[in-house]
Amino acid sequence: MKVHYTGGRVDPGIVNDHAKCVAMVKSIQDFHIDGNGWIDIGYSMVACPHRKVFVGRGPGHLPAANGPGLNSGHYAVLGLVGNAGLVQPTDGILHAILDAVEYLRAKGGAGKEIKGHRDGYSTDCPGDPLYAWVRKGAPRPGTTQPEPEPEPGPSQKWPGRLLRYPPVMRGDDVRTWQARMKELGYDIAVDGAYGPDSQEVCRKFQKDRHLDVDGVVGPDTWNAAFARE
Repeated sequence: MKVHYTGGRVDPGIVNDHAKCVAMVKSIQDFHIDGNGWIDIGYSMVACPHRKVFVGRGPGHLPAANGPGLNSGHYAVLGLVGNAGLVQPTDGILHAILDAVEYLRAKGGAGKEIKGHRDGYSTDCPGDPLYAWVRKGAPRPGTTQPEPEPEPGPSQKWPGRLLRYPPVMRGDDVRTWQARMKELGYDIAVDGAYGPDSQEVCRKFQKDRHLDVDGVVGPDTWNAAFARE
């Protein structure tokens, strides 16, 4: 499960007016369909301050909000908070997120893991307040859970040299990075040679993960590629 926020301003008035929650969810759906060209809202479920849960794509369907290569492994649940206005999740939102999680476990085979969108994807989502709750183990309001173990680092340590083209660079570090790109679904030859094709895949990956698009595999690009799920 990946927890999300809107990334924009959320009108605090939605806390006292459920009709505004309905309008907001519809506007997000319209943007995803008309703006992004998606078949529906990108989230599996949406949680509002009134402990109401909107069914987005629902159980058994791939979301579109987690990022390339990550949608097949996780459902996506949006809490109606943003980076301005309403930024602190209410108890109703937290309860609704967990209600959505339980529904997706019961109806869609979701697993036990609850992560933030930023876990494995270069983004601020779901915002610091909501992410702090996720890091605490996503407890029900009114209950306590022990602090989780520290997050492990990347599964592969950055080799210490920048992979770039030109000239063509060769080595086991290139081959390791290429194999990871292929694992994430990118069309790349695992030949240990960082040439123009590898550079183009790197640019696509950086764009997908909202990194600086320079075609150079530095520590940020490497760590984003090997971030643990």
